[in-house]
Amino acid sequence: MTEQHPNLLLLSRLDLRDLDASADLFSTDFVWHYFNPKLPDIQGDYVGVEGLKRFLEALAKESNATFSVERISATPIGDELVVVHVRNTLKFDDDLIRINAVVVWRIVEGKFAEAWDIPAVFTLAD
Repeated sequence: MTEQHPNLLLLSRLDLRDLDASADLFSTDFVWHYFNPKLPDIQGDYVGVEGLKRFLEALAKESNATFSVERISATPIGDELVVVHVRNTLKFDDDLIRINAVVVWRIVEGKFAEAWDIPAVFTLAD
């Protein structure tokens, strides 16, 4: 029997739809970094679980609450990083858009300390 990497177990407990229930998974100084030149109004850094909630609320507002995430893969890198490939789906105006993104999670002492959300903003997903 193969044991699952502890950082993948932590990731499996994360529910982005209910961050209050997942709040104990985050360090108090957690930072979500979002890079997207096509959405400059929400691009930037968001601090703490409350910051991550504000980011997700801003993204929901921009997409008229159509934003959804499908996890494709998750790969632990050493003891500190997990690279997650996701496919995001959302509508802008009446156009349905699917894009690939990578989220790099940094985990310190068993908690999410930082994350970088990097969408492939210049190419659409298959």
